[in-house]
Amino acid sequence: MDELKTEVDGALLQELRQIPTNGGPVLHMLRADSPMFIDFGEVYFSEVEPDAVKAWKYHTKITQHFAVPVGRIKVVLFDDREGSATRGAVAEVELGRPDAYRLLRIPPRVWYGFTCLGAAPALVCNVADLPHDPEESMRADLDDPRFPYRFSPGGR
Repeated sequence: MDELKTEVDGALLQELRQIPTNGGPVLHMLRADSPMFIDFGEVYFSEVEPDAVKAWKYHTKITQHFAVPVGRIKVVLFDDREGSATRGAVAEVELGRPDAYRLLRIPPRVWYGFTCLGAAPALVCNVADLPHDPEESMRADLDDPRFPYRFSPGGR
């Protein structure tokens, strides 16, 4: 499947396969032979409650790969990397089923946040290329003035 570029350099999207089967579909996410795959560090899930916002965060070394098999979220990326061709860019990406089941690659040093768009919780699956290390991640307040984006209730 082809990769799609976002407004942020290095952040890529890829449509994911949903294979219909009796009793419910099989949902692909990431394979070792995919051009989106870098390395394996860990997999974890993050549940997002309706109207909740989880923002802002970035990693200095880790590349993340998000897919949302349950529910729907909006991910917002902000590029303030010095020397980046897209410094100052903001990208909004919706992830979830049935029509936005795709993989989002978030490169290191790109700020991100996300919010649940539905009335039920959403489940984010993250495949990171390195194990989590609290020393290499940074957080900022949701209303930090350096971010040119404001999340609204319900994500809209």
